[in-house]
Amino acid sequence: MVWTIPNTLTFLRLLAAPGVAVMFLYFHRPWADWFALTLFVGAAITDWFDGYLARLWKQESKFGAMLDPIADKAMVVIAIMVLTGYNGMAPWLILPATVILFREVFVSGLREYLGPKAQLKVTKLAKWKTTAQMVAIATLFLGTGLEYLNGVAMQGMTPEQYVQAVSEGLADPIRACGKQDCASTANQVGMVLIWIAALLTALTGWEYFHKAVPYLKDEP
Repeated sequence: MVWTIPNTLTFLRLLAAPGVAVMFLYFHRPWADWFALTLFVGAAITDWFDGYLARLWKQESKFGAMLDPIADKAMVVIAIMVLTGYNGMAPWLILPATVILFREVFVSGLREYLGPKAQLKVTKLAKWKTTAQMVAIATLFLGTGLEYLNGVAMQGMTPEQYVQAVSEGLADPIRACGKQDCASTANQVGMVLIWIAALLTALTGWEYFHKAVPYLKDEP
């Protein structure tokens, strides 16, 4: 394996995936939300650059082709896991999150079983699916940060004071927003986008399954 710039970008994107979750372990909110958003967006941008540079500089490699979809899936899966835990609209995330996670596991298992029998190449629709997922997730991370700050503003506290109040059980960002419309526009837009992404994800899953059916039939 040669550590070309495209391969390095792909590898860094893979490392960024768990980094999104780590932000919430080592930083208080809303800083964790902003850092996670910045890390996720930066990693998502490399998803376009690594492929573009590899083709431009003729540095396409088997390692990059193998690692690229793994990095994409790791980013999406871990980010969705974090969002379902920290987003105030988490109940509405469960179904689209389930569809996305199920499809990723299903297609990965399908590829592993078929191996060289069938070349399930990435389609244009699958690329749009990945783009939709990343835009939706980035928007939802923005929404979680704004939602938290809304809770801070409603009680007239600074973020630092609010963190202290939460740690002492005197305030809660979700309860503080309970009777108010503090779900930000970004959060609502992100929720619409994640449902669109889930639909595209389901369609690509069916597309891959349909292509694989001839290879799954038992020989007479």
